[in-house]
Amino acid sequence: MPEPTKKDEMSNGEKESVATDSSEAPMPTPEISLEVSPPPAEQPVETEGKDPQPIEVLKPVQPEPVENGSKEPEPEAVVVGAKEQVESVNSEVKEEAPSPCSPPPPVWSLGEGQAPEDLDKPVDTPPLSSLLIERPQGGSITVGGDISFVAKVEAQDLLRKPTIKWFKGKWMDLASKTGKHLQLKETFDRRTKIHTFEMHIIKAKDNYAGNYRCEVTYKDKFDSCSFDLEVKELEQSQSVDIRSAFKRSSEGHEDAGDLDFSGLLKHRNQREPKQDETPEVDVWEILKSARPDQYEKIAFEYGITDLRGLLKRLKKTKKEEKKSEAFAKKLDPAYQVDKGGKIRLVVDLADPTVELKWYKNGQEIRPTPNQRKFIFEQKGTQRILVINNCGLNDDAAYSVAAGEEKCTTELFVKELPVKITKEIEAVKTTVNERIELECEVSEEGAQVKWCKNGVEVPTGPRSRYRVKSEGLKHWLIIDDASKEDTGTFSLMASGGTSEAKVQVELKPLKIIQDLQDMTVLLGQPLKMHCEIFPGNVPGRWYRNGQLIQSNDRINILQRAKNHRLEIVNSTIHDAGDYTFVPEGYTQSLCAKVHIVDPPRVHLESLNFPDNTVTIVAGNKLRVEIPISGEPAPRVVWMKGERVILDSGHRVRAETFSDYTSLTIDIAEKEDTGNYKIVLQNEAGEAGASIKVKVVDIPDPPEVPLVTEVGGDWCSMTWEPPIYDGGSPILGYFIERKKKQSSRWMRLNFDLNKETTFEPKKMIEGVPYEVRVFAVNAIGVSKPSEPSKAFVPLAVTSEPTMLVVDDVTDTTVTMKWRPPETIGAAGLDGYLVEYCIEGTDDWRVTNKELTEKTKYTITGLPPEAKILVRVRAINAAGASTPRTLQHSILVKEVIEPPKIRIPRHLKQTYTRKVGEAVNLVIPFMGKPRPKVSWLKEGQTVDPTQVTIRNTDCDSIIFIRKAERKHSGKYDMKVEVENHVDTAIIDIQIVDLPGPPQCVKIDEVWGGNVALDWTPPKDNGNAAITGYTIQKADKKTMEWYTCIEHYHRTCITITELVVGNEYFFRIYSENMVGLSEGATQTKDSALIVKEGMQLKNPEYIDHDFKEPPKFTQPLINTFAIAGYNATLNCSVRANPRPKVIWMKNKIAIIDDPRYRMFSNQGVCTLEIRKPSPYDGGMYSCKAINDLGDALVECKLEVKGGFTFSELMQRGVPLHLIDKYMSETKVVEQPEK
Repeated sequence: MPEPTKKDEMSNGEKESVATDSSEAPMPTPEISLEVSPPPAEQPVETEGKDPQPIEVLKPVQPEPVENGSKEPEPEAVVVGAKEQVESVNSEVKEEAPSPCSPPPPVWSLGEGQAPEDLDKPVDTPPLSSLLIERPQGGSITVGGDISFVAKVEAQDLLRKPTIKWFKGKWMDLASKTGKHLQLKETFDRRTKIHTFEMHIIKAKDNYAGNYRCEVTYKDKFDSCSFDLEVKELEQSQSVDIRSAFKRSSEGHEDAGDLDFSGLLKHRNQREPKQDETPEVDVWEILKSARPDQYEKIAFEYGITDLRGLLKRLKKTKKEEKKSEAFAKKLDPAYQVDKGGKIRLVVDLADPTVELKWYKNGQEIRPTPNQRKFIFEQKGTQRILVINNCGLNDDAAYSVAAGEEKCTTELFVKELPVKITKEIEAVKTTVNERIELECEVSEEGAQVKWCKNGVEVPTGPRSRYRVKSEGLKHWLIIDDASKEDTGTFSLMASGGTSEAKVQVELKPLKIIQDLQDMTVLLGQPLKMHCEIFPGNVPGRWYRNGQLIQSNDRINILQRAKNHRLEIVNSTIHDAGDYTFVPEGYTQSLCAKVHIVDPPRVHLESLNFPDNTVTIVAGNKLRVEIPISGEPAPRVVWMKGERVILDSGHRVRAETFSDYTSLTIDIAEKEDTGNYKIVLQNEAGEAGASIKVKVVDIPDPPEVPLVTEVGGDWCSMTWEPPIYDGGSPILGYFIERKKKQSSRWMRLNFDLNKETTFEPKKMIEGVPYEVRVFAVNAIGVSKPSEPSKAFVPLAVTSEPTMLVVDDVTDTTVTMKWRPPETIGAAGLDGYLVEYCIEGTDDWRVTNKELTEKTKYTITGLPPEAKILVRVRAINAAGASTPRTLQHSILVKEVIEPPKIRIPRHLKQTYTRKVGEAVNLVIPFMGKPRPKVSWLKEGQTVDPTQVTIRNTDCDSIIFIRKAERKHSGKYDMKVEVENHVDTAIIDIQIVDLPGPPQCVKIDEVWGGNVALDWTPPKDNGNAAITGYTIQKADKKTMEWYTCIEHYHRTCITITELVVGNEYFFRIYSENMVGLSEGATQTKDSALIVKEGMQLKNPEYIDHDFKEPPKFTQPLINTFAIAGYNATLNCSVRANPRPKVIWMKNKIAIIDDPRYRMFSNQGVCTLEIRKPSPYDGGMYSCKAINDLGDALVECKLEVKGGFTFSELMQRGVPLHLIDKYMSETKVVEQPEK
């Protein structure tokens, strides 16, 4: 674990354990001005026309870690230490830089320093992309403890895993420090799509304390967060050897390379101090008086390897600054620039005439006319050295000499990582071919390393691999590829790695002639042959995966491309899968060899006569028949065309090595028949058959048929069973049951020899079913299927109350009531018959039964006399007819006319001008009435009003109403000498005219009294009010004072004193406001002084009143199954409570009724009424002042017939109740 930087220690408030001289003054910070230009590819910092403003940031260079902490520092390590020294000395300069949670800027420059007291001031941070959804939090632990830090990134919108880096301090990457004490872990939750990054610190040491930073990058997005770790331990106050304290620790192998100063302090009591480690001189005094460029030399001379820790503590010592005589402003101790960028080194001279020289690593820099590498500039007292296109060779110590004085600085050139711009492509080839892997990087001349399977590829003179580079491209060439070259090749650069797979295969094997599957008879020779290319490839023969060796019976031959296998006498064991495998190839040639023997069936071993097996039903049968054949023959048992499988449950066929068997677990009659055995294999086919006979009980008889039904009896017949079970039928048993029951009752205990039977003693109206059993010597069969359900029924009684409903010149309409006794058979309909008086020729008028109790007989001769009768029909037959007692004369009866005016036309019918008028007025009368219309005693003009008449109504239609259409229309309906009249009042209304003569009567105070007269034209409707508006004379903008005002005078109040007003008035009727308004001729000036008007007192009108029905309920007819509504209107104040009642019983929470009340209109809706819903309905309104009641009668016509109720399964007692209620409802109609 690296030791934190000085900035981290200062931010955490930690103290060093090395004592320093507190009396010395702090080391002053030199004022530095550094301008850094970026490489050409990056965006420049400077803007045109303005001096560049330096960004005050110091970015230290990370030193290479020392492996295992045991190597002595080499000269290169001393140079790095010098850079660290300069960086550490100047790290106290507080620069304006991004906060620890912000990314480093792409261009760095070091400007003027800050005072030490400004180091802790907050700085502004640039905005970040929000990637982290959970940031690591700081914490504190004791020495030796463990701690974990967790960062989470949501990957919902990310296409790949983001990159995360953990830092200690500002720039020390912890990825290379993982080991026993530091572990980094990454996980991904696919369900929540969250990446989790963890850093575990195990057995922490005191030098692990400091500031840490976590950076996450994804494409152009960046996020960062810093956190602190505090490691607590007891303070030690003993004196420390400076030279031993600042040596690197080598005790912890897992922490090799870490600076373990505090570790040395903890173990100082465990080791005996050596005499030669005691400092003989005061190194601190030497360092205080020395120049910064001499720190490394002094540290090396006295054996101090931890130069960074030494310089950190040296910063705390106070040192007097020697004022320079030649320089007004010196160079900063350290500068940094990116590779390829530009940097300006600026000094300010106290004496401009002094000769100035620049040095690089002690050698003087001289200007060259042809090269623009170093440029010397002069601006007043400033002397500037510009270094263009900085490279790694420019990373050196620079100094400037002015006379005898000299100031020195270090320039650090940051090398940008070399990135892969073009990946290596995968290669797939064959042996002896040339392989060329190409990769392109971002920088010319970059150092790259080629690897195979993670191991560096040797590229010496004798190596098979050649490396070539040209510009940005790098090649790895293999001239003669072999199969061993298969693997993963990679190119490693400082900024990334590119990998590709190389696959080298043998030349493809070409099969000229493949092995063929063979079938050989037992004992015959077997010869197998194949031909492949290349021809010099040997191979091996395998049978069923076992290697085949040559012997006396088996010969293996190879001639060039031909390979042969010969077996003299084939046996059963020679059958199997043969494979020829060419050596060096994964491809193989395969074939199957079958050794066959024809199959045979050995029926001679059975002792059954004529190969017939007899079995009693219910017993188990198993027949075993020997068979032979090679390979084992495929055995198929068949009964007719049906194949018997070995997986059968009751009947199954099984085959073994030397016999086959047929098994019937429980023999049934269906098992009787011929069974065929078929044997088949590759050598041939054989077959045989056996006969199985099963004796069983008979099949059930056919479904019985009920041929006749009486009131309590029926007659049935059936057919004998098809299969008698091999024994003659002895007789039958008969059973019956009620349809809704599950208990069967036997009707005969002695066998019935015949196929007919007559059950008796059944209940009328109850559905029954019957079934039959057949009996033979074996036993009783299964029952037959039940017969169709039948009901013992009787005919109904005759219809009742047969009357004449209507008579015309050719038709007679009859009405009647249902029979008093219907019976269990119900009622299917009615049959209507008639005959001419004096004859017995009854003719049926309706070919199909009618369910209605009303029928019209058509096609009758005029003025004939006929007799009519009606029969009730059900399943039992026709009832006794109901005959009309007297004859009917076929002649039309005159019906006086009657006009049925709709409710909305009993009042004045109002329409606006331009609207259509379409009125339908129904009427009654026979024969067809004559209709005439008059308007105000005059004939209606057909060009203005269209009138159309039908048999039952008259229609008056006006397409576009005008005011001249208003008036009273007289309608007259005539049938011979009978007349009925009605008056329809139609009112066509329009907008009114404006009021007349609007004048100002009086003006006092802020009030104006207006008076006017009604308009001449009221629009054929009553004036409902006026709208008064006012306007200030200055603006003449009109404002409404009051609307819907009924009087013709008004006082306008609350007028503004000093204003002068005009007034105008609109008249209003039921159509709307008048199109124009009448304005006052004079204006009203509101002056300050005026008379006081005392408003009279008015007594409020009492609007309370008891309930009163303005529209009563009316008697209504409803059709069963269609919604019906009852309406009435009530007026009362306060609002009354409305109660609906049926037959004087309140209707409460009944889902069949819905009640509405809106603006005094009360509605009761009856959903799909039935005859049950008929009766007296009443509506009662109640408030504190009284109550009111209205009633009406509701009759429901139609409903269900007896047969429909029987089909719906309604019990008989409910049907009787329903029919009786229907009679009660229909009785008043008679």
